[in-house]
Amino acid sequence: MSRSTRIAGLTIGAIALTTAAIVTVRMLSEPSFSFAAAPLADDPACTRVSEQYPDRLAGLDRADTSTRGAAVWGDGAVVARCGFPKLKATEDACAEVDGVDWVWRTGKGSDGRELLVTYGREPALEVQLVRGQAAADSILVGLSSLVKPIEQTGECLSLSDVP
Repeated sequence: MSRSTRIAGLTIGAIALTTAAIVTVRMLSEPSFSFAAAPLADDPACTRVSEQYPDRLAGLDRADTSTRGAAVWGDGAVVARCGFPKLKATEDACAEVDGVDWVWRTGKGSDGRELLVTYGREPALEVQLVRGQAAADSILVGLSSLVKPIEQTGECLSLSDVP
């Protein structure tokens, strides 16, 4: 083997090792989130929803997750999971955003997260957010159009609407 061939081989090897190291460092520095999928995450409606999750939501960048029907933004500040059974009647606060009813379950999430869940649709979309890190109204505006095509079979009523 000639000296120039050996030098070329060593140079190519060094470049390959440097590239592999850069890719490894980048992969290790970017968080990837993994958690349980919702029970109905395989529903075709959830497949459609998850294909349309935005890259940015409420000013937060989307992070990687391998969980079916789910998306994460802002290094875990917002987690959306499609595939829950339709909510039963509740006395929790409810709001309509762009034609979608959302139930607000304040302080009922794990780790002190707020829970927002679509109402009257199955599969339902659950959104967990860390208070103060993301604006709930921006999140609901950003996600309502994704779940609106799921058939609505019930709507939220205020206590004053109930006889």
